[in-house]
Amino acid sequence: MNIHQATINDLDSLVELFDLYRQFYKQESDFKGARNFLEERLIKNESIIFLAFDEGNPVGFTQLFPSFSSVSMKKSWVLNDLYVKETARRKGIAEKLIGKAIAFAEETDAKGILLETAADNVNAQKLYEKIGFIKESTYFYYFSI
Repeated sequence: MNIHQATINDLDSLVELFDLYRQFYKQESDFKGARNFLEERLIKNESIIFLAFDEGNPVGFTQLFPSFSSVSMKKSWVLNDLYVKETARRKGIAEKLIGKAIAFAEETDAKGILLETAADNVNAQKLYEKIGFIKESTYFYYFSI
């Protein structure tokens, strides 16, 4: 297995995985929209994407978006997306992708990585806790349009 930071040259591989990821979260397939979204993120350097290959085939990715902590005056990263193809699961790929993200956060002297997942995504929660992420219980998060 090989993981590297994606570039615009990886766009075709990413689009398929990103579209599958969105379908996992009950969104309709939209290759054109996925391509446009990812292309813009990569061209504008608005996200960091790590892409995993198994035997030369793209099997998973994680996408990080920058954020900042005013209090600590440091950058932090939001691990917004993590996906591994169903046929490639249970091989440790997700854990290795997260490990790559953590190493990147350390390399960039970030305060840390924030992530969220659905309340019913128990498998992901177990993985995050196994790796060392701590479930937040002291803050409330709000969302508005």
